[in-house]
Amino acid sequence: MEVTTENIVTPYTLGEEDEKKLILRHYRALLRALKTKLKPGDKMLLRNAFEMAAEAHKTMRRKSGEPYILHPLAVAMVCVEEIGLGVRSTICALLHDTVEDTDITLQDVTREFGTEIAKIVDGLTKISSVMDSNSSQQAENFKKILLTLTDDPRVILIKLADRLHNMRTMDSMKREKQLKISSETVYVYAPLAHRMGLYNIKTEMEDLSMKYMEPDTFKFIAQKLQDTKKERTKYINDFIKPIKDKLDSTGFDCEIYGRPKSIHSIWSKIKKKGVAFEEVYDLFAIRILVNAPTAKEKEECWKVYSIITDAYTPSPERLRDWLSNPKSNGYEALHTTVMGPQGKWVEVQIRTKRMNEIAEKGLAAHWKYKEGTSEESRFDQWFQQIRESLANNDSESIDFLQDFKTSFLTEEIYVYTPKGDVKMLPIGATALDFAFGVHTAIGSKCIGAKVNHKLVPISYKLKSGDQIEIITSAKQKPNTEWLKFVVTSKAKDKIKDTLKEEKRAIAEDGKYTLQRKMEAIGAAMSVVNMEELCQFYKIQSTLDLQYDIAVKKIDLRELKDFTVHGDKLVAPKPIKIIEEKPAYDPEYKTPSKKDAELIIFGESSDRIMYTLANCCKPIPGDDVFGFVTTGEGLKIHRTNCPNATRLMANYGHRVVKTKWAKNKEISFLTGLKIIGLDDVGVIHKITNLISGELKVNISAMTIEAKDGIFEGNVKVFVHDKDELENLVDALLRLQGIERVDRFDID
Repeated sequence: MEVTTENIVTPYTLGEEDEKKLILRHYRALLRALKTKLKPGDKMLLRNAFEMAAEAHKTMRRKSGEPYILHPLAVAMVCVEEIGLGVRSTICALLHDTVEDTDITLQDVTREFGTEIAKIVDGLTKISSVMDSNSSQQAENFKKILLTLTDDPRVILIKLADRLHNMRTMDSMKREKQLKISSETVYVYAPLAHRMGLYNIKTEMEDLSMKYMEPDTFKFIAQKLQDTKKERTKYINDFIKPIKDKLDSTGFDCEIYGRPKSIHSIWSKIKKKGVAFEEVYDLFAIRILVNAPTAKEKEECWKVYSIITDAYTPSPERLRDWLSNPKSNGYEALHTTVMGPQGKWVEVQIRTKRMNEIAEKGLAAHWKYKEGTSEESRFDQWFQQIRESLANNDSESIDFLQDFKTSFLTEEIYVYTPKGDVKMLPIGATALDFAFGVHTAIGSKCIGAKVNHKLVPISYKLKSGDQIEIITSAKQKPNTEWLKFVVTSKAKDKIKDTLKEEKRAIAEDGKYTLQRKMEAIGAAMSVVNMEELCQFYKIQSTLDLQYDIAVKKIDLRELKDFTVHGDKLVAPKPIKIIEEKPAYDPEYKTPSKKDAELIIFGESSDRIMYTLANCCKPIPGDDVFGFVTTGEGLKIHRTNCPNATRLMANYGHRVVKTKWAKNKEISFLTGLKIIGLDDVGVIHKITNLISGELKVNISAMTIEAKDGIFEGNVKVFVHDKDELENLVDALLRLQGIERVDRFDID
């Protein structure tokens, strides 16, 4: 099936009668999808839920103009068809917005459908008010979601369906809302969908987020996939034929088909490997589904693997065995990459029908196959780890969200204890993470480790298959450097707790010093005065203030400049304000205020002062957004800036819509990396083109040549993105130039 993210938008120019027919058509389609799961009495419950939701939402419309009830119906359909949930979850999906947006109360839901459904609807209401609010306490809010997740995972599955449908129908929304929702989706919801085993939903969420965040790149790759569809289909058929013939002749019951990789994953490969679209070798994967009894699944999959590797040569380092060690989200399969016809690498995925259902329906399918078994699944272990993390975590910082992502939403590795027990850790985990995973006391006393019987430091990054033995010392204790060595939230929390205790003990001396100084000027040790001092010294908390005083980082000399009203401190006013200016071409005269204000905000043409973010150095023509910082005013970031997703996902309410005004009086500094063949006169050709033909001012240039290949970094002043793109195109037309990429200047 070809990748597509174009969604049919329901027409909203319908009359009242036609709308009623449309709504009923959607409801009947939902009943048909649930047909095999309906038990006596279920139809009546579904009818009641549908009528309750339709009545509650009858005056409401979506941004597109269509009746609001179509949204809960679509969410319910995603739950049934794409996630594999049953009748109770469908009822919850139909009612998911009623308690938050209409006059219906939780008591009404309880009375009509019982406590189980009411509890899930309550969880969905809490999540909705958390994720769609303008609160900056996103980390605190996310904890509430996770508590709901571990309480009843159906809540998060329905929320994922809700988010997916919202992403599919976002065209009518304002640009800044699209950016906020897309960022939040790719930052939290797509990884969560992946962790719940919902690969198709995760992939579509990533593609749709990219459609709004990087529209030009998205369209470019989608068009390339469309253009190459015919030749890819032919290649897939040619590749499959010898395998299919061999499988058929040996009596295997298999289905084989090819599927394209997602636009987002192709783009990730292009960026990660630094190659062009044409050079991404695995644009598609071949999937083989084996029909095998449970007891023979592994054996049959390995037999199929043997047949494939007889036909085509495999890449040894690209074998992924998730049969022996399934992922913690239940995923089981055998992946290999082989050299196909025309010298192209092809990824082949081998799994059984049961494994495929778990891969596509995730947690819901996992429950289905788990019924009647007493084994504790990896999902159960995962939920238990989250519960422990939440119980131990008292941090209100935004770091919690990032810590959670690295601990629980990334891919994992498998490592072994000295006795051969398997431990699961996130990718990037170190020997120190492993030590804290075994026990807090072992982590706190860890001085090193032996990995595969070789001595390694505590910062050593573990790989799948490593066997680890931890070395401890009674004299060892955690320090701040350790926070750089760990990725799991358990290790981070325990290190922070220990450091905080030490800090509190040292801060007591600072508190005593501060108290004496405050008494001397007649001020009280009140919360208000502490906040005034923290603000003046630009310190986060009273504990940090007292600690800095104790370690002589602050000596309180400035206290003499404070005034005291009653017993209240008032800080002196700052004397001067240093303002950061956007970069500009030194050859031009200093631009006037009118020239410098390049951004138009909102719908009005009012010019507002801003600074350009150093992390991504935007230039006119880049797709950008404004971000209201604390203390530094408005910063302009590119929408594909490395920090954009985090900023928009965590602080969506601070995002400001922006666009460039046309201005040719000011230039912006940006960088180009040029790679090519080290031919005679190549540098002269490059400089002649940039400065001579195109009249673009070069700020700096470095060239390094090695073994016949040169790599050059050129910093140039351009007026806008169009001028930069013309320059890139012209450079690529020069003979011997292989690649030209923009880079951000530090």
